[in-house]
Amino acid sequence: MLSLPGFQPRGESPLYRQLYDYLREGILKGQLAPGTRLPPTRDLSRELGLSRNTVVTAFEQLLAEGYLEARVGDGTYVARTLPGQWEPRPLAQGLAGNGRRLSRRGEELARTPVTLRRKRGSGVFRAGLPDFRAFPMKLWAKLEARHWKLAPDELLNYSDPAGHHPLRESIAAYLQASRGVACTPEQVIITTGSQQGLDLAARLLLDPGDAVWVEDPGYLGARGAFLAAGARVVGVPVDPEGLDVAAGRRLEPAARLAYVTPSHQYPLGVTLSLTRRLALLEWASEHSAWVVEDDYDSEYRYRGRPLAALQGLDREGRVIYVGTFSKVMMPGLRLGYLVVPPDLVEAFVAGRALMDRHPPGPVQAVLAEFIREGHFVRHIKRTRLLYAERQQALIEALERRFGGWLEVHRAEAGLHLAAWLPPGTDDQEASRRAAAQGVEALPLSAYGLAKLPRGGLMLGYAAFTPAELEEGVSALREALGPLMK
Repeated sequence: MLSLPGFQPRGESPLYRQLYDYLREGILKGQLAPGTRLPPTRDLSRELGLSRNTVVTAFEQLLAEGYLEARVGDGTYVARTLPGQWEPRPLAQGLAGNGRRLSRRGEELARTPVTLRRKRGSGVFRAGLPDFRAFPMKLWAKLEARHWKLAPDELLNYSDPAGHHPLRESIAAYLQASRGVACTPEQVIITTGSQQGLDLAARLLLDPGDAVWVEDPGYLGARGAFLAAGARVVGVPVDPEGLDVAAGRRLEPAARLAYVTPSHQYPLGVTLSLTRRLALLEWASEHSAWVVEDDYDSEYRYRGRPLAALQGLDREGRVIYVGTFSKVMMPGLRLGYLVVPPDLVEAFVAGRALMDRHPPGPVQAVLAEFIREGHFVRHIKRTRLLYAERQQALIEALERRFGGWLEVHRAEAGLHLAAWLPPGTDDQEASRRAAAQGVEALPLSAYGLAKLPRGGLMLGYAAFTPAELEEGVSALREALGPLMK
């Protein structure tokens, strides 16, 4: 009769589980051959120093999964029908071999970044973040508790893929008043952040092989969404007036779609001029093309009122407007929205439903009330003043520590600055040196398809106090000191 001298309990997992794993591994590796009779549970429990219940539980699990078979009046045996090819093999470290491979689309997705890789808990100057400390968390928690306590079934059940209608009404009213967006609530579709909106637009508007204009340098997440849809990305240069429409016409006049960040170009921070806006809409009309307007942080304009959206100038229904609450409130909220032309609503809602059915109900209701009661606008006004002061603090600290070595200009909008290095200085090397000092200063060249005329660093300031920014600038000066000689 079989003995199990090699079993040694160890670790914190339940003893029955350890015995189950030991026997299962022996069966799969062929060490316990099919048809082998196992000792009675009472005898095995004495041999192993375990309770009989522990052994019985392990046997019952193995019987249930087909590794063992019981014969009435004759004991328990290793199952005879266990196929030999079930022997486990080490998991492959890659996808090569055995015919295992991703689809072509899967391979494209796997090598397409949404953003630059960061260390977890990256340090000062991380761009694109608001200051969570400035958000009215107690007020939000109070609203959230109220909605969870009184949540109607419609918020807890499967719901409209386009989103909670009161939230769509609140967003439409806000966009009309603050951004000059021409829309009805029915044109607003709630998404899981702006990235889902970009992905949805790419899936619905592009066929594999279609050409897409993207700003160069530009947002990696948008470029990734278009590449994942099989599109052919065409980098169009950006100058002080924004996307160079004339250059786009020369490079790919018949592109299917153009992606722009007109209010605050990412990452350079320039604004698309009115002349260029009109030229872009004219091109789209001539070629029956689409324009995706990513208005990711337009609320933060520090001189005058925020510029009216490009969508408000559109008279032919060619602009898909993308917005997000990540920059104004918090990325973890995972709520954004699209404003689509009326004749595209049905298709976009159907596509939205296929992605993740619908956005979460209760959090939409909380946000709708947060906007409706005026808290959203008041939060923007407070943080706009706060971030303007922090931008100025960063500029002054850079001037004190670097003089004119880093070229930085006051930005009219946004949550980050572009700091230009002297010609010939490698911004990738500068970024690596900064990271070694705990400073996140991402290289502008990493956002470009073509080589930039000079390197630069992207410095976020909104999430950091003046004291934190001063400390970050000191660390950056220490990191870049060897490059300044």
